[in-house]
Amino acid sequence: MAGFTHLNEKSQPVMVNVSDKGITHRSAMAQCIVTLPEKVLKALQENDFKTKKGSVFQTAIIAGIMAAKKTGELIPLCHPLGLENCELNVQLNEQQELVIQCTASIEAKTGVEMEALTGASVAALTIYDMCKALSHDIVIRELKLMEKTGGKHDFKRK
Repeated sequence: MAGFTHLNEKSQPVMVNVSDKGITHRSAMAQCIVTLPEKVLKALQENDFKTKKGSVFQTAIIAGIMAAKKTGELIPLCHPLGLENCELNVQLNEQQELVIQCTASIEAKTGVEMEALTGASVAALTIYDMCKALSHDIVIRELKLMEKTGGKHDFKRK
């Protein structure tokens, strides 16, 4: 199983040992798309993106940040990190989809890709939760890492 960092020589799960790594500035940005049925989108637009539960975008942003901060508790082999920054952005694109972007950063020995992915996904789930009373035809798709810097291999999706 060469190449899988979370398996030891006996194929048992392990947390990656980062004790010999140097501290660098690490950042990652993940993106997720939420497609809303036309009637849901219209209702949100008519109500300034607010529901009886509150502001959809603001609630999703707070939920995403909270989730990113708890990634080490949610994903078994992730290192617990004290994020130094986490920002979420939710925007309506030209295709009438909600685009969620989560950027996380830290000075650390390990990256924050999982934190960015977790933040974007929980923000999307929060939007679903806040809108599900109007329809269950909401689709969450394309959760993906867009870029990461500061580790062994920087990455930027083209």
